[in-house]
Amino acid sequence: MLPLQVIQKDTVNVADSAKVALENIAGEIARDPHAFLANFGQQALQFGLKVVAALFIYLVGAWLIRRINAMIKRGFERRKAEKTLATFVSSLVSISLTVLLVIITISTLGINTTSLAAVLAAGGMAIGMALSGTVQNFAGGIMILVFKPFKVGDLIEAQGFLGSVEEVSMVSTRIRTPDNRSVIIPNGALSNGNINNYSAKELRRVDINVDISYGDDADACAECLKSLIKLDSRVLDSTTPGAEDPMAEILELRDSSVRMVTRSWVKSSDYWSVFFNLNRTFYRELPKNGFNFPFPQVDVHVRN
Repeated sequence: MLPLQVIQKDTVNVADSAKVALENIAGEIARDPHAFLANFGQQALQFGLKVVAALFIYLVGAWLIRRINAMIKRGFERRKAEKTLATFVSSLVSISLTVLLVIITISTLGINTTSLAAVLAAGGMAIGMALSGTVQNFAGGIMILVFKPFKVGDLIEAQGFLGSVEEVSMVSTRIRTPDNRSVIIPNGALSNGNINNYSAKELRRVDINVDISYGDDADACAECLKSLIKLDSRVLDSTTPGAEDPMAEILELRDSSVRMVTRSWVKSSDYWSVFFNLNRTFYRELPKNGFNFPFPQVDVHVRN
C-alpha cells in the first residue's frame, strides 16, 4: 500500500473515532452530568501529568543533545579534524536526536506515533532518491575529510584538471589552475577517481632528458650535466634524508640522437623553478662545451 493511501486511511479512522467519541460524551452528559464532570476532572488531571512528563522529557533530552554536540565538537578539536566535517557530523547528530526526542515526547502524551514515523520514513526515502547525486557527493566529502588525500594549498591533478586546492566543502572541491581558472569538482567523482598529489611529499625528483648527437662523448656529457646541476644551490644531495646525489646517464639510443637522462632531488616547493632553470642552463651551456643538439635526419644512399 502506498504511503499516501495509508495517510488517507488513518485520517478517515481518526475522523470516525472523533465522531464516535463525541456521541459517547453527549450520551454520558445526558445520563449523569455529575459523574461525567468527576470523570472529566480525573482525565484532565491524568492528561496534565502527561503534559508535565512530556515537558520534562523534552527539556532533559534537549540538554543531553547539547551536551552530546559539545562532546563531539571537543573530540574533533582534539584530533584537529576539518571544521567542515565537525560541523556536518554535529548537525547530523543534532537533527537525528531532535527528531527522535520529538517522537518520544509526543508518544508520552499518549498520541500514536506510528503514522508519524511512517510519514517521516516515506519522506526521507523520497528526499534520498531525489538527492541521490548530492548524497553521493556528501559521502565523498566525508571520505576526503576523514582520510585527507590532500589539503588546502596542495597541488593536485584529478578528473583531468591540475591546480592548487582552494577549498574543500562537503559536496565539492575548488581548485585554482595555473592559468588562474577556478574549477569545482564534485566530491563523489573526486573520491572515486585517481588523485595525483604533487605536494604530499616534502621532496621531489626532477627528471630532465637531453638529446645529444651520435659521436659526442657521452661520458663527458654526463659529467658536464652533473656539474651544471650542482651549480643550482636548491638541488639537494645524499646528505639530505630521502634525497640522492644528482646523476646523469645514457637513457636510450634513438634513431637520430643519444638520449641522456638527468635526475636531481629538490624540495617540492622548488620543483618547477629548478626544472625550468636547468632546462635553460643545459640549452645555453652544453653547446659551449662541444655537445650538439641533433635533429631528426635520414641518410640516403644512391646506387646506380
